[in-house]
Amino acid sequence: MQKFIVEGGAALEGEVTISGAKNAVLPLQAATLLADTPMSIRNVPRLKDVQTLAAVIEGMGVAVRFDEHNNIHTDTRTIHTFTAPYELVRTMRASILVLGPMLARFGEAEVSLPGGCAIGDRPVNLHIAGLEAMGADIRVEEGYIRARAKRLKGARIVMEMVSVTGTENLLMAATLAEGRTVIENAAREPEVTDLARCLIAMGARIEGAGTDRLVVEGVESLKGVDYTVLPDRIETGTFLAAGAITGGRVRTLRAAPDTLDAVLQKFTEAGAAISSGEDWIELDMRGRTLRAVDIRTDPYPAFPTDMQAQFMAMNACSQGIGVVVETIFENRMMHVAELKRLGANIRLEGNTAIVAGMPYLKGAPVMATDLRASACLILAGLAAEGKTTVDRIYHTDRGYECIEHKLAGLGARIERVNA
Repeated sequence: MQKFIVEGGAALEGEVTISGAKNAVLPLQAATLLADTPMSIRNVPRLKDVQTLAAVIEGMGVAVRFDEHNNIHTDTRTIHTFTAPYELVRTMRASILVLGPMLARFGEAEVSLPGGCAIGDRPVNLHIAGLEAMGADIRVEEGYIRARAKRLKGARIVMEMVSVTGTENLLMAATLAEGRTVIENAAREPEVTDLARCLIAMGARIEGAGTDRLVVEGVESLKGVDYTVLPDRIETGTFLAAGAITGGRVRTLRAAPDTLDAVLQKFTEAGAAISSGEDWIELDMRGRTLRAVDIRTDPYPAFPTDMQAQFMAMNACSQGIGVVVETIFENRMMHVAELKRLGANIRLEGNTAIVAGMPYLKGAPVMATDLRASACLILAGLAAEGKTTVDRIYHTDRGYECIEHKLAGLGARIERVNA
């Protein structure tokens, strides 16, 4: 098992290029199942989750090829099975995204109940209820979701809570359903909008992308296209946080500033100077005092849950007291105990953390409990005195492409070692 050794004390300076969005490329990979001609996805990050989902669809018989630039090329004409097995799905909850496309195009799907980060309950009932409203016969047995439908029918679906993967699954299924489907209380995240844009390019008829009401007129078939993934807003925010927590200056290139309004506002509140252009964002913390900020996570366009842990690390090194409220996942405070090992002053009350900033943190061995917690601990290590050892970094590799190389390019002292 590999670890990161992080030596703190260096103010990060320079430019870093942002990769394609993890949370956008995964639904796009699932969407290739809808295409009856070859398809290509570009700006694909080199991530474990991308490889896992590629293995899932390849196991169904889809021809999958990564070229020298890591672009994905698929051809579904060789598909021969409609099962996503536990052996692959257990490591990643996004695997459930193949359910809707397979059912819509082939009339059947068998998908293992998914796994992934242990950050809270992400029930599949929203996916199942929506597909059943569209006429699917679904049984959950022996750890699998088994679904059948001659052809899905358009329906009005009111989602009882905002769900990104739920919205994406039902949106993909609706593209090939007979008639009109209306999805109310749909997720508005940029990654959902990116999927809608791709589906429209493939021939889908979708209105309302970027709003909480999606209207889909089903079509008979979709064609493969050449599509480029949008920049990763969470990776962008993480590198900007690295500049803030170390008192440096970081410019992110190939970024999408319009997807980060709530995060950039909080960076400004924290005392950073923020500037941006069409495809770049710069954070300058040199000579400035990092201030604690209050955070409340909520669905987009509010502050994203995927940036909560990184701001928790910032608050731990700030002046003042910041209150962090997590409303999306009930177990997404597991990094608090690890931050305390570095000397952070945090009091946890249910889904709320009260963080009193400390003059400094002290390096120590810590353990990543999930993907964003791993980024949080790396950031804290960059700001801490001495060396911090971050264990279980396989979580990091699920969502950050070559994070240690990108940080080193900014002047960070970080090394990946074998345990």
